[in-house]
Parts: sequence; structure tokens; C-alpha cells
Amino acid sequence: MSCTNKRHILEIDELSVSFRQYENSRSSRQTELPVISKLSVSVHEGEIVAVVGSSGSGKSLLAHAILNLLPYNAAVSGNIYFDGELLTPKRMDELRGNKIAFVPQSTTYLDPLMTVGALVGGSKRNLAGRKKQRALFQRYGLEESVDGKYPFECSGGMIRRVLLTSAMMGDPELIIADEPTPGMDLALARKSMEDFRSFADEGKGVLLITHDIELALETADRIAVFYAGTTVEEALSADFQQEETLRHPYTKALWRALPQNGFQALPGVQPYVKDMPKGCPFGPRCEWYSKECQGEIPMQRVGCGTVRCVRFHGEPLAVHGHHHKDGGEEK
Repeated sequence: MSCTNKRHILEIDELSVSFRQYENSRSSRQTELPVISKLSVSVHEGEIVAVVGSSGSGKSLLAHAILNLLPYNAAVSGNIYFDGELLTPKRMDELRGNKIAFVPQSTTYLDPLMTVGALVGGSKRNLAGRKKQRALFQRYGLEESVDGKYPFECSGGMIRRVLLTSAMMGDPELIIADEPTPGMDLALARKSMEDFRSFADEGKGVLLITHDIELALETADRIAVFYAGTTVEEALSADFQQEETLRHPYTKALWRALPQNGFQALPGVQPYVKDMPKGCPFGPRCEWYSKECQGEIPMQRVGCGTVRCVRFHGEPLAVHGHHHKDGGEEK
């Protein structure tokens, strides 16, 4: 959510994901393990939205849920929209790799029996495709010889750049990038962010999943803050210039943990999904925790952002009230 009436490229409303699993190795009883709960985030045309949060907060599972890449024992509820239309599993299978490109975190997504050139070029092995690939390889410091290598012959950092190049080869409307920069030096990481910025500036969208808040703040338009499987705040990147313009206590703690802001560690740990507290998952670590925090806490619109906190009483979010192919005003 933001102060814009631009077209939604991606919108996620109240997404929940759980996994069925056996209680233990000797039991035949199955239980539901909730890992994402009522998570909401959106990407407009011309926008980079960075999803940030600590490990285990559900960031990568979000990408897999959008792309219909979750395992068979996953149960999903909520709605995902692409370009204003409901994103069904069948529609995602048609869009993935075409209108929606994925830069995965794991390097195991590459076929080990295909050369890098074949993996990146795919069906675009014509002259124009080869020129585009060569230009992208040069931009990311990949020698021409990498074209004939197999994935196992490349370093982790090289594979990251290959995955990024592969996403840039097509003509997608949306790129979902899951931790695209680990293993890159800072200069290359910034180059990749510049390319995401240029891509978005063409009227397209990027959902950037990252733990590197500092790098995200250099490029992203908005920041979606995740904690224990849900969004606790969406804020403009400009709001991170000072603590006072941030709203949720966890977001403020992230701000204080940045090196330039004192590197202040937050006591406590993120709760495990089997040990979630009632109401706000951040409650046990929050200095403002009260009995009111133990109930249902909806996402509220506050200014140009949203927050899930009882200390703010903004405008309730309308559900499914702003999906317009023509980019009309949100209702």
C-alpha cells in the first residue's frame, strides 16, 4: 500500500501458508505448522518493493507461494493478484519464466546437465539474443568462457550473476529476486540493484527479498518489514532516514541495529512457529507490550504506509477494493 494510484502489478492479500507434517517419527498423526500468517504486500508499476526481515521470517516462502513452487504438503489461503487478475496456479504456470521472472536464492535451480550459455539463452539463441547475453555477461564480469561451463564449474558468486542474467534476458513485467546479491562484491551488488532500478523505471515491478537493508534502502521505493511470518509494516524508503517516521517497534529496532545508527542489538529471539504468542508475534520483545496486543491486530493504513500495531489507529485496509486494470484510484 502506498500514496499512489498507479497500476498494481502484484498484490497479495492476507496470504497464509502452513505445512502438514507428522507429529514425530513414531506417530501417524499429522499437524498443521503455520509459517506465514495473513501476510500482505503489493508492488505497483515503476516500483521496487524490498522485503526485509531476519532469517526464518518467511521471506523466501513468500516467493515460492507467489510462484506456485511450494511442496505438496503446503496449504495456502488468501489471494494473489497479477495485473489486477487473480493469480491461479494454472495462470502462474503460464506466466512463470515469461511475464514473471524469478531470481532464486538457491543455486540448485540450474540444470546441472546444461551449459550456462544454454541455460541463460534458452530459446533466444539467435544473434540478437547472443548479443544481449554477451552484454549482460560483460556487465556482471562474466568471461565469454563461462558460456560453455556447467554450473558445478562456477563459483557461488558466478552462479548468482548467471541467475540474474537469466532473469534479465526475457521481457517480464515482474521480477521476484530472492537474496540475489550474496557472494557478489559491493560494486557488483550495486550494479544489480541499478539494473533492477532501470527495469522498474520502465513501468515494471520488482519484489526484492533481502536481508541487506542498507543496500535495499539505496534503491527500493518501499520497504515491507517481515517478522515471524507476517508483515508488520510497509513504509516508504524515505521513512528510514530517521526512527521517528517509522511506526512498528520491530521496524524501529531494525533501524537502531544499522551500523550508522549505533548497531544496537535487540534482546530476545524471533519465536519459532510452534511457539507463537497470542496476538502480535513481536509482543514478548516489545517494550510497549500490553494485554491489548494479545488479540487480533489488523493491518492499518497510516500516512503512505501500513502498520500492524495496536498503538496506531489508522484507516482500515479495504480487501479486494483496489484491483483496477486501468490503474484507477484505490478505494
